[in-house]
Amino acid sequence: QVQLVESGGGSVQAGGSLRLSCASSGHNWRQYCMGWFRQAPGKEREGVATIDSNGGTSYADSVKGRFTISQDMKKTLYLQMNGLKPDDTAMYYCAAVGLWAEHSCRELAQRFYRYWGQGAQVTVSS
Repeated sequence: QVQLVESGGGSVQAGGSLRLSCASSGHNWRQYCMGWFRQAPGKEREGVATIDSNGGTSYADSVKGRFTISQDMKKTLYLQMNGLKPDDTAMYYCAAVGLWAEHSCRELAQRFYRYWGQGAQVTVSS
């Protein structure tokens, strides 16, 4: 019943910006982790950013200072991407999981995320 629906992908030139959105429904979690992951062709899926129930955030070193993860009261997750680079080209996925107790989302392996969005393609040209 939990659904995550992504929007906002597209193609931009290097240095440009995009904002991804992930609308969630079907849950009322008090404690959770939500995050953004990406996968480029021929590469493993990697974590990009996470946010916890209290608004605490974490970022991969490769995107620190350029990307910002946030959420609103309507349970929509966002990823603001600035200063995009060709290496950012990938399929981006939002993901979420409800938790029994507070947990460090920075340390939560992606295999524990139970619900995933359909993916949004981000292409950055040089």
